[in-house]
Amino acid sequence: MTSRPGRSHPQSNRQPIPPLGWSIEDVSYRYPGADRHAVEGFTADIRPGSCTAVLGPNGSGKSTLLRVLLRAAAPHTGRIRLGGRPLDDWSRRDLARAIGVVPQQEELSFPITVRELVAMGRYPHLGALRPAGAHDRLAVEQAMERSDVVPFAERFVETLSGGERQRARLARALAQEPSVLALDEPTLALDIRHEMEIFELVRTLVTAGVTVLLVTHNINLAARYADALLLMDRGRLVASGPPGRVLRRGLIETVYDWPVLTTEHPGPGHDAGAVQIIPLARGAEYSRGREER
Repeated sequence: MTSRPGRSHPQSNRQPIPPLGWSIEDVSYRYPGADRHAVEGFTADIRPGSCTAVLGPNGSGKSTLLRVLLRAAAPHTGRIRLGGRPLDDWSRRDLARAIGVVPQQEELSFPITVRELVAMGRYPHLGALRPAGAHDRLAVEQAMERSDVVPFAERFVETLSGGERQRARLARALAQEPSVLALDEPTLALDIRHEMEIFELVRTLVTAGVTVLLVTHNINLAARYADALLLMDRGRLVASGPPGRVLRRGLIETVYDWPVLTTEHPGPGHDAGAVQIIPLARGAEYSRGREER
C-alpha cells in the first residue's frame, strides 16, 4: 500500500527485468468431463508495462484463462507467447522469477507467520541453499510496508481475516520483485481503504514498468485503473480495448443479463471521466424491453 509519511525506503540495487507481455492466439481449454470449453478460441495481446483487467460474469472463464497463461493448465489448442518466447520454452524457475501471482485463496499445510510467508517470495531468486542476503531482507520489508501487513507480520497466517490474508499474499508477490504481476480477485474481502490502495499500488507498479494482469468482478475500479479490458462470456472474448470502448451499456446488459446505466466518474483525480456502470433494479419496463430486443 502507500508508505507512511516520514519513512524513507532504501533503494534496491536489483537490475530491472524488461517488461513482458502475453500474445495469445486461438487458445482453448476444456476441463475433463465438461460439456463445453471453459476458454474457447481466445485471441488477445496483453501489452507489456500496462494494466489489463479481465472481466465477465461468474463461470465466464476468467480464472481458467489466468491458469492457462501461468502454465498451470495446458491449452488444448492455440499458441501463447510471453515476452516473445513460446510459453512452453520458459523453465519453471524463470517463470517463477518473472511472474508474481496472487491467488484468490490457498491452503497452507503448516503454521507460518506473515513474515515467513512474504519471505517465500524470494525463493525463486535464492533456491534451496543460498541464504537470504541484505537485498532479500530489504525486498521483504518493503513488500510488507507497501501491502500494509507490518502490524501483523509476526502473527500466524491462519489467525488473519480473509482480507488480511489477501494482503499478505500480495506482499509475497511483491517481495519477488516480478516483471509481471498476475492477480485473481485481488480485492476479495477487502474494505474500501485497502481495496483502493491495491488499485493505487497497481498504477504505481505499472508506472515503474511492471505488467499487471488482474481478474476482477469490480468493473468500476477496473475502468478507473486499467489501461485495457478483456470482457469474457461463456469462455469467449466478446470485447477488448480501452474501458470506454468495452463498457457499452447494451453489451454489458447482454453479457451480465442485468439492466445498467453508464455514467462518468466525477473526479477529481486521474480517473475523472472514466466510464462507470450503475446496476438498476429490474422492473417490468426493462423486462418488456428485453423481450422486444
